[in-house]
Amino acid sequence: MGSTLLCAAPSGTFSSTIRRRLPLVGAFCMLSLGITNLYTPLSSSAFKTASKFSGATRSIRMEASNNNTVPSIVVYVTVPNREAVDWPGKKLAESIVKEKLAACVNRVPGIESVYQWKGEIQTDAEELLIIKTRQSLLQALTEHVKANHEYDVPEVISLPITGGNLKYLEWIKESTRE
Repeated sequence: MGSTLLCAAPSGTFSSTIRRRLPLVGAFCMLSLGITNLYTPLSSSAFKTASKFSGATRSIRMEASNNNTVPSIVVYVTVPNREAVDWPGKKLAESIVKEKLAACVNRVPGIESVYQWKGEIQTDAEELLIIKTRQSLLQALTEHVKANHEYDVPEVISLPITGGNLKYLEWIKESTRE
């Protein structure tokens, strides 16, 4: 998990090793949140498609008027990390997909959340749900999570999908309700 950086001494020899470690969750959040901030939006009618490796992989920047895709988002929801086979993350994830509120929900166990609640610092073991869906379904998804979540104030935050594998983005459209 750690990366090693070797620093050259003035004589040209390697004199010290500096180790830096970036927690997995921190790196994931930084990538998720930071990359979307680097994107400069195009006009609503413009599309850029790119071929990579001689057409083996096709990608597209998401825009409002593509017939094969729809504006899509990634939504983060945290749930308690419990040993139970069917609750809470699995049950909630399955209900979201069954209702066609999302094409896919990834369950990432083993995160630890530190937050302030009712004036006290709390630390809880949680699971992160990473939900891929249409932007137009955010309100319905939020209401579904609130109705089926045990937290008083469940986390539901969304990030835009600004590009990706065209076939996957088409699949999100096909796998969700309008």
